[in-house]
Amino acid sequence: MLSPLTHDDPAEIGAYRLTARLGSGGMGTVYLARSAGGRTVALKTMHAAIASDPASRTRFRLETDAARIIGGHHGATVVDADPISETPWLATEYVLGPPLDDAITLSGPLPETSVRALGAALAGALAQLHASDVVHRDLKPSNVMITAYGPKIIDFGIAHAAGDDRLTRTGAAAGTPAFMSPEQATGQEHTPAGDVFALAGVLVFAATGHGPFGTGQPADLIYRVRYADPDLTGLPDTLTPLLTRCLAKDPTHRPTTTELTSQLHDGHGQFADHLPDTLLAEIARRAAEVWQHQPHRLPAPTDFTLASTTPDAAPSGMSRRKLLAISGGSALAAVAAGAGGWSWFKNPGGQATGADTKPSTPSAADLSPTDPSTTPADKRQVWAKSVKSSGLQLTPMPVGDTAVLMTDEGLLGLAALSGERRWLVDTVKQPRHVHSDGKQIYALLPGGSHGHQLSLHTVDPVGGRTSPSVSFGTFDKPLQQAALLHVADNAVYLAARKGSPNDSSQVKAASWCVLAVSRRTGEELWSEPIRSYDFEAPGDVILAALAGKRLILCRKATSSNDLEVSARDARSGAQLWKATVAKGSDDSSPLTPGGLALDDKHVYFGSGRIQAFRLTDGSIAWTFGEGSGPRRYGTPAVRDGKVYAAEKDKGIVVVDAGDGELRWIAETGDSPDLRIPPVVNKDYAFCMAATSVRAVELAKRSQAWSFTPHSSSLALHASAKRLIMSDGKQARAIRLDITF
Repeated sequence: MLSPLTHDDPAEIGAYRLTARLGSGGMGTVYLARSAGGRTVALKTMHAAIASDPASRTRFRLETDAARIIGGHHGATVVDADPISETPWLATEYVLGPPLDDAITLSGPLPETSVRALGAALAGALAQLHASDVVHRDLKPSNVMITAYGPKIIDFGIAHAAGDDRLTRTGAAAGTPAFMSPEQATGQEHTPAGDVFALAGVLVFAATGHGPFGTGQPADLIYRVRYADPDLTGLPDTLTPLLTRCLAKDPTHRPTTTELTSQLHDGHGQFADHLPDTLLAEIARRAAEVWQHQPHRLPAPTDFTLASTTPDAAPSGMSRRKLLAISGGSALAAVAAGAGGWSWFKNPGGQATGADTKPSTPSAADLSPTDPSTTPADKRQVWAKSVKSSGLQLTPMPVGDTAVLMTDEGLLGLAALSGERRWLVDTVKQPRHVHSDGKQIYALLPGGSHGHQLSLHTVDPVGGRTSPSVSFGTFDKPLQQAALLHVADNAVYLAARKGSPNDSSQVKAASWCVLAVSRRTGEELWSEPIRSYDFEAPGDVILAALAGKRLILCRKATSSNDLEVSARDARSGAQLWKATVAKGSDDSSPLTPGGLALDDKHVYFGSGRIQAFRLTDGSIAWTFGEGSGPRRYGTPAVRDGKVYAAEKDKGIVVVDAGDGELRWIAETGDSPDLRIPPVVNKDYAFCMAATSVRAVELAKRSQAWSFTPHSSSLALHASAKRLIMSDGKQARAIRLDITF
């Protein structure tokens, strides 16, 4: 994926103008570049420190020669090179297609016909290398690019990541443990038979989604490569005998590349004919992306931001392809989203400028004069991005290393580390159509002849591409309106109205239901009627969460401020229980989007008191806050056996999730905003107060710092160590990995 140039990247190298970064590792940097005539290339350079080593320069020349040998049919055509420059560089064609590991993430394991075509083409590529006495030594999924005309082998060791999961020697990659041969793992000579072994591992991955020797630490992988039988679970039976031979521990027992080519594929048809439609669509998308990209350069980091506008260093053990994708959206450790299947809030008003903004220097009014722990905004704020969300907004969702927000333009993906605008899906207009489990984004998109038939799509958190997931075309009547409540492994749960857009108001009101749909077939599993659902009414919100085999639903009552909470059997839709959450007549706070706090025993609510309802039968397990005068509590959050809730005019109160006993209270000095649930990580509990975010340190049970200004939402992006805020006019990120 494409990411901005940094402030110290050169403007040009040789005769090529740099337009973006494709990645950077321990050995060098790879850029997207264009010639004066408009030719797009991938330009690889060596770091200056490495370029000063004669052995590294020699290795660079050998890699350049290897790229020329494999040529443009099986590899990336070498366009230009200067291996004797002060900073050696190599320009190759920019391959229009994803690497194999990304392709499998997108499309899932490939069908056997695709695997056979892929294997035959790669065997032919290796045969061409071997005929010139060259061995690749590092064939793996991330080094195989999938194009419409065939796979291309890339990466001959120029931009390897420091700390990668490979065994290295100066200036050269000795192999990736998960795909290296047994002889390579013991330091013996890597022959063409070693490339055959690696090719078999790549094909096992393509066919099953996993490598033949699993994952883990290099030492564990090397042991399994040398002594363990390969894991061929999921491999088609017709491929198993051939690939088993390729994975023989003794290299003399492995077939040759010529034998592989003849046994894998009959040579009929074009390569593209054997690829899934989703993969062909991704190839086309990447072809368009390279021309739509607008060159952008990040500003020089300032002292107070500690260069936080650039991606953090890659974690040790990350593969090169993952490293190259960090700025453009590699999948970091996913963070589980809140319990609510979809969440939204009413923006308090105001219009956005639509322009990106930098962190601003706070005025005196921005800092609380009564709170010495207040942190100046220009020190803790990492980035600010102007957005326009004048209506209903999606609470920021952490997905991978992306923060996802709803704007008037559509669904927006921002890089959590830098705030870089990554993608916009303008076909998603309603927050009720969006759900995320922290790993994947799901959205309902219109279709059919008049756009009246909704279907479920996945939205790639890296590039924003949408892919069909579940069609509801088998329904007796099309879905006219729907809210995406939850997506589980086997089912999609919706609140929906089926019928015609010309139905009378009475028919419309009576045709609402909550239903489950099979993710595999798109068939309706069950449907149960519910009262009319008014999307336009800010107070009419349905929150949902899946607790084991129970679908928990919460909604405002029809004739009071009370809440109705119920549980349905997720398999049959049968209602198991229904309860009422009493709210005082003076409690006008809205049902908090994303505000279903639950664990494996209880679901928790706040109002005049904090209550825990048993998931088994809906009875009240315990109540906190009764008999102590009038109190008001906001929507709670639960973590590690404790329930955290904001208390009006006080701060954060913490009670035991099992019995409701008070554990401690932390005063914040400013009345918390009860509409926004606390956000809790291992070190802090964060609450939104009237003027700022307040951070309560769990170890000390007291406020540690605060950040101005106030916002309308708060979300934790744990992997990026950021708090993401949005008030409908600006999205901001505050860093948590820093002290002042």
